[in-house]
Amino acid sequence: MENKENNRLLMAFYGDDFTGSTDALEFLCKAGVKTVLFIDVPTKEQLLNYPDLQAIGVAGVSRALSPIKMEAELLPTFEALQKLNPKHVHYKVCSTFDSSPTIGSIGKAIDVAQSVFKTAYVPLLVAAPALGRYCLFGNLFARMGIGSDGDIYRLDRHPSMSKHPVTPANESDLSLHLSKQTNKKIGLFNITSLHKYAEKHFDVDFGDNEIVLFDALKAEDLTPIGEIIEQSANQNNIAFSVGSSGIEMALGSHWEEKGIVSDKMGWENVKSSQPILIISGSCSPVTSSQIKYALDNGFAEIAIDTVAFANQYSSDSDIDKSLILVYVEQAVKLISDGKNVLIHTSLGNDDVRVIESDKIFNNNGLNKSTASIVYGRVLGEIAKKVAERTNLERLVIAGGDTSSYAARAMGIEAMEMISPLTAGAPLCKVHSANTAINNLHVVFKGGQVGKQDFFVQASKDIIN
Repeated sequence: MENKENNRLLMAFYGDDFTGSTDALEFLCKAGVKTVLFIDVPTKEQLLNYPDLQAIGVAGVSRALSPIKMEAELLPTFEALQKLNPKHVHYKVCSTFDSSPTIGSIGKAIDVAQSVFKTAYVPLLVAAPALGRYCLFGNLFARMGIGSDGDIYRLDRHPSMSKHPVTPANESDLSLHLSKQTNKKIGLFNITSLHKYAEKHFDVDFGDNEIVLFDALKAEDLTPIGEIIEQSANQNNIAFSVGSSGIEMALGSHWEEKGIVSDKMGWENVKSSQPILIISGSCSPVTSSQIKYALDNGFAEIAIDTVAFANQYSSDSDIDKSLILVYVEQAVKLISDGKNVLIHTSLGNDDVRVIESDKIFNNNGLNKSTASIVYGRVLGEIAKKVAERTNLERLVIAGGDTSSYAARAMGIEAMEMISPLTAGAPLCKVHSANTAINNLHVVFKGGQVGKQDFFVQASKDIIN
């Protein structure tokens, strides 16, 4: 395996949530790029513990933050990544472009990043055909579910994303969507221009556009996009891009074609000898269907009383540990009895717990993303304590907005992919100073990811 070009990492990415970060991790690994995902930007000394490392990721939290908090989070992060001097820095966002001017603003992230990297333009690639995400003439289309055979909808008509609890999609034209978040000039490299480039490989000129959105419909559309993005990286600068894991797919495909990476990863066969724990903070109808299927197939259910946590929480308070211990006791007993356990905070947006919790947070002057923070911490604390008191081997964390806070509450420091499971949600081995968490096998599942039987399949042996 060829390592770094001129002793540089090929890529460093920052994921705006945890499930999206493991999605990017998966596609880099599948391209043969040795990658480790960290909670915080690693130091050069930390990287010495991972020989032959070619790329790193940072699993972030910015998708749930206001623009002011985003800047406080992202500016030092981008500066730290700049010091590592990778060829590429990628700000990884959800393939359904979850964002708004007030929460998880992708435009704000670009503005902050450009104050650091100062690239000529920012490539924006949201399409990820392998995940059922397609961009045509600037409009985003998404399949209902990832790794499923669901119908494809224009984003603003998508049954799930148009009703997202924090950032509902009301615009499928990504340039219009993004223009509400940044004043930078946005151009489009549409599907016809892309196909012409793939045939003739002409010099591209994006004029005075500061952001360039790329269309893509098929997997083969990504290789020429990777070539274009690669052209902006050289010895004297870092190429900065924004988008879904389509960026990893595009660059990975280009690197394979050029022989920059060659060896594919070998995946482990992973046996499942202990009950699985699933913690879900997702409101997605896809996840709700998966929960119902799992419960119908023998999983034991623990429903979190989110209203109780919302009532005792304020912006300057911590979560109620005594409430958490009640759920820990329930889960430990069920796992000790040999039961697969599924703990959830909702069964969809119409769950009365979601409606009542939102009212409480709103009445206390807290925004809708507060639920992600609070319930992510609750689920993470429960998972950590259950792991400390059982022989837990495998854990699934479902929900993009809550996952980052759950992982931090558990004390996860880094992770490596060990096996594919379904597109966008690989099985990973985590590293932690907590011995009960260290080497735990964890799957981070976004709300839209997986077929109906996902949780059941995640509990079984994985044979590659």
